[in-house]
Amino acid sequence: MAEFSRGFGARRRASEPQLPPGQYLTDDFPVLSAGPTPRVSTQEWEFSIVTESGERTSWSWQELMALPVEDIRTDIHCVTRWSKLGTHWRGVSLDTLLSGIETTAPSAMAHSYGGYTTNVPLDELRGGKAWVAVEFEGEQLAPEHGGPARLLVPHLYFWKSAKWVRGLVLQEHDDPGFWEQNGYNLHGDPWREERYW
Repeated sequence: MAEFSRGFGARRRASEPQLPPGQYLTDDFPVLSAGPTPRVSTQEWEFSIVTESGERTSWSWQELMALPVEDIRTDIHCVTRWSKLGTHWRGVSLDTLLSGIETTAPSAMAHSYGGYTTNVPLDELRGGKAWVAVEFEGEQLAPEHGGPARLLVPHLYFWKSAKWVRGLVLQEHDDPGFWEQNGYNLHGDPWREERYW
């Protein structure tokens, strides 16, 4: 009969990529949503940023596509424990969209078509860390994955990458969004395993 010393547990082999705690690899792209999939055409889609003083800046689809579009290669991690490595996206950086917008707000609430919301500290959206993504793996973003556009904040759990994004409201307080009101962590760092309250 085999004996195990205290503390024995599963270990990753040296050849396996490093994953955040509690995550497993998947080749699939699971579809998880808080409600039905909104169908938003690019003709009616609009993205806006509203400052804490109420000043509103907005972009139509054509105006968004006229901005510099970046290629993004990144890993993504879902709070339900799957991770997908080396994904390829294209989108407009939040740095580009926030440039010229005057604010001292520390936080943003992302709003989606369909009513979904999630809060993200503004520092987590700046510095090349977040985009409005419009393509995934060389194709236009499918509706079930948030198309025509979704927020992409890959260094946080994927519920922060709001599907069907329609805007950000900059706010003085880090108020909770949909999942955060229902027990999810306000911040959502997968490397710290910030899943729930």
